[in-house]
Amino acid sequence: MQSRDRALHYHEEHRGKIQVLSKVPVRSQEDLALAYTPGVAEPCREIEANPSLVNRYTNRANTVAIVTDGTAVLGLGDIGPMAGLPVMEGKSVLFKMFGGVDAFPICLDTKDPDKIVETVRLLQPSFGGINLEDVSAPRAFMIEEKLRETLSIPIFNDDQHGTAVVVGAALTNALRFAGKSIAQVRIVFNGAGAAAIATARHLLAMGALDISLVDRQGLIYEGRAGDSNPYKEAIARLTNREARRGGLDQALKGADVFIGVSVAGALSMEMMKDMNRDAIVFALANPVPEIWPVLAMEAGAKVVGTGRSDFPNQINNVLGFPGIFRGALDVGAREINESMRLAASAALSRLIADKDLRDDYIIPQPMDRRVAPVVAAAVAEAARESGVATVDVSPEWVADHCRRLVNEVLRIEDKILEGEDGV
Repeated sequence: MQSRDRALHYHEEHRGKIQVLSKVPVRSQEDLALAYTPGVAEPCREIEANPSLVNRYTNRANTVAIVTDGTAVLGLGDIGPMAGLPVMEGKSVLFKMFGGVDAFPICLDTKDPDKIVETVRLLQPSFGGINLEDVSAPRAFMIEEKLRETLSIPIFNDDQHGTAVVVGAALTNALRFAGKSIAQVRIVFNGAGAAAIATARHLLAMGALDISLVDRQGLIYEGRAGDSNPYKEAIARLTNREARRGGLDQALKGADVFIGVSVAGALSMEMMKDMNRDAIVFALANPVPEIWPVLAMEAGAKVVGTGRSDFPNQINNVLGFPGIFRGALDVGAREINESMRLAASAALSRLIADKDLRDDYIIPQPMDRRVAPVVAAAVAEAARESGVATVDVSPEWVADHCRRLVNEVLRIEDKILEGEDGV
């Protein structure tokens, strides 16, 4: 079968990718009395008297809402909330398989930021965290900001901060391999949407000093006329301090790093000739990157990363969000702050030792089961150190908890596979 037919058959056969399974058996009258009435009244009374006990007596502390309006879905664009549902189900699978987190799609039939914020606010009693997904910029920034002001649970926009964390880790290791320092390199982003701006801010927090962003109008600089929004204006005050002008070709003169969060074919070999020696190229447009890896290497790149699974150095958000939420949920974090995101990048990068770094191995592979526990532990420790944790557990406990939950998921998956094989 062709790949399109296989994908459609896969989703039709399973009627989607997620379901709800009970943690407890209900096989006797006593089981029923404990799981539901009259036994369920006892935790209800306790929570009424002390709402913080909801995380002790329910699954709320392990539950994340994946919230979207379907306006910026993968490489598909504004396809609407129902068409985006398969992606959100897929995200739910990744949360569970890699972090042991129960995540549920919440696809909203509105593009109004205020309505989205109000809906999520009303959902807060049911969820321990909120993952914003595939919401177009600049509304994505507005929604995240308002939710952070309104809610006391972690808010995370994976398109922004998940991308930033994984790019930060990949760049750390690419620079190690190339023998360069983040404080000394010139970094150019092609694209100035939510992911690019969040990643640029993350790299600045990591110590980068020379970053420029290029949009359809060219280099962004403070005071530039034309297409803009408050978020571009804010990042303009922190980047391109020389106020350089021109397009991507001008921006790349003397650059060490290209990070594409834009469109297919945006970077040419000709443009790369003016980059510094041993350049680093992250061409993250999907499904077709800004430049094919073989062409970038021919043009002199030292390291190339893409968002694709069929090339080395896949910069995939699954290396970030399951572990980040696992760590945040386990310590009852009130937010996922900059310190926690920086800790996640650092932990992810450290998984590859200097002796193991290669031009085709600067980031762990998505299926590397070491990743989520290590990231979770680092995030938990950073939450505690930054004062946003409300539960006192050690990073070691968090890492072990992640492993135990994921192993249980894998055990169930094995039983499913055995059943499909007729065993």
